[in-house]
Amino acid sequence: MTTAVAIFNDEGQLLLLEHVFRPDSGWGLPGGFLSGSEQPEEGLRREIREEIGVELTDVRLLFTRSLGRLRQIEIYFRAKALGVPQPRSFEIKRAEWFMLSGLPRGLSKDQVRLIQRVVSLSENS
Repeated sequence: MTTAVAIFNDEGQLLLLEHVFRPDSGWGLPGGFLSGSEQPEEGLRREIREEIGVELTDVRLLFTRSLGRLRQIEIYFRAKALGVPQPRSFEIKRAEWFMLSGLPRGLSKDQVRLIQRVVSLSENS
């Protein structure tokens, strides 16, 4: 089971991480695998602390999806960051804020769809 989060700042920018192991451009939403009996939000907070050194506030569950081929369930959240995101793991090359109209080139179609879904759900709630 994995978690991911769309972290927005007060200017409406979205935080994306350039990940060493992510296919395509490397950019995508932050998150990671749950360990042991971790609850989803607890695991998400741990991953974000480990990878970019920030705490999360205003955490809200948005949706889940199942990746049947991988036999994996992903849980998506929305949040705000407390602190300045800085890579703290060998897995993360960069952490940068992007306007939704200026997402990084080469962002995978799957990541674009996920971001669009997050924005749509956020606007409707």
